[in-house]
Amino acid sequence: MRIGELASRAGVSVRSVRYYEEQGLLASVRSPSGQRHYTDDEVERVAFIQRLYAAGLSSRTIIELLPCVDAPSEENSDSALERMAQERERLSAHIADLVRTRDTLDGLMATARTYREELRTAVTG
Repeated sequence: MRIGELASRAGVSVRSVRYYEEQGLLASVRSPSGQRHYTDDEVERVAFIQRLYAAGLSSRTIIELLPCVDAPSEENSDSALERMAQERERLSAHIADLVRTRDTLDGLMATARTYREELRTAVTG
């Protein structure tokens, strides 16, 4: 199938398919005229790549995980699990940072509400 059909069947843009190929996440066979051609297997691969992006993984991380998909082995599986554990730790740290930021914002909002109430009391009191 050509790039437009792959994009349509996978629910992504043609630009995304080209980007995946540029990043080494996806491969095509070129026709003599230079057109990209893909197999049905690439539809599922694009869907898999999309799920990994949705999980917050970068292209670099995804490319490190693909050997587990492309050439399953105990070594590739161990490597993929280790990499995913690192990503999980990174995400957990980011979540903790976001919670701290939210808590700080909550404190600032409480201070602003208190100040506003004190102003109202002073004006009406």
